Amino acid sequence: MNTPYYMIEERLLRRNLALIKQVAEESGAEIILAFKAFALWKTFPIFREYINHTTASSPYEARLAYEEFGSPAHTYSPAYTEDTFEEILRCSSHITFNSLSQYHRFFPLVEQWNMQYGAERRISCGLRINPEHSHIETELYNPTAPGSRFGVIASQLPSQLPHGIEGFHCHCHCESSAEDLVDNLKYIEERFGAWFSQIKWLNLGGGHLMTRKGYNVNLLIETIRGLRQRYPHLNIILEPGSAFAWQTGPLVASVVDIVENHGIRTAILDVSFTCHMPDCLEMPYWPAVRGAETIEDPEGHVSSAQDNGGFVYRLGANSCLSGDFLSSWRFDHPLQIGEEIVFEDMIHYTTVKTCMFNGIHHPSLTILREDGRHEVLREYKYEDYRDRMD
Repeated sequence: MNTPYYMIEERLLRRNLALIKQVAEESGAEIILAFKAFALWKTFPIFREYINHTTASSPYEARLAYEEFGSPAHTYSPAYTEDTFEEILRCSSHITFNSLSQYHRFFPLVEQWNMQYGAERRISCGLRINPEHSHIETELYNPTAPGSRFGVIASQLPSQLPHGIEGFHCHCHCESSAEDLVDNLKYIEERFGAWFSQIKWLNLGGGHLMTRKGYNVNLLIETIRGLRQRYPHLNIILEPGSAFAWQTGPLVASVVDIVENHGIRTAILDVSFTCHMPDCLEMPYWPAVRGAETIEDPEGHVSSAQDNGGFVYRLGANSCLSGDFLSSWRFDHPLQIGEEIVFEDMIHYTTVKTCMFNGIHHPSLTILREDGRHEVLREYKYEDYRDRMD
């Protein structure tokens, strides 16, 4: 198969889904898929064997849930607009408002919908709350940072919740541990527990990385069970994204040239970090490269081409952005033009954040079936680039 391509492995995806289903059954929580991390809709038939619902943050995601996943979405957006809210209503079972002003502006439309369609398509509304506490160290991903635009803080809530608010939605995790959840729940209950008797559901958001090696799954289950024992009337919801597609497949690229300048050797690839692996530059983090190890000195410089018996390369993109590279990896052999480079764990978030900057060829989306068949789900062509600006 020609590079570049993302390859999700069905066997690994089902492994994650089975664990998530087990956690849901043993804890009593409902666990739903967050499209912001994974939205490869041609894999939804597999997901529907394990879960029933998804979460959306835009009209397009809500439509994907309703039309492709086959069930209305749990929808949250920082701000809804009049021109798209009818689509949100059509495609949602739950709608969470980010602010009281958004509630006052749009809840009357939800009431009209519920009066028209009745119990069969009734929409339940909630408020996003902000406990002002998390363990997230990267500010780019911290929704509880001071001045955050996300959610209502406790001091802004009236003692009696507004009419029609049936749930709270809280997001304060990012690839976090069960221990983080235990601590964060203390703040959530301390600051918002006074209102729990007035709601029917509590959505604890995403970032619960239960499929990561070493994650304390038993503690997660026990914590949710304890929460449900304290508040037996509440339906507890988790909406992880990364956990579903964690370690389920790589991005496969090829070396198209090798250049050297001032002792730094760069392998130019047929992929781009800024286009196809943006979190590597935004976080930043070092992706694992199959058959290589990462090296870097405190000043960010790397050794010359050969070091300690290995061969060191910067990996650079085939784009015109000067900073579209990462340093550096040591291989056990000199790289050759045409050789494949495999970036591990590139399915969650990466596949939904890509772009076509510089007109660089977009990697195909593929799946390795359990029977060994490598199936192409989507190939990208010039027309995909052209028509984005039509």
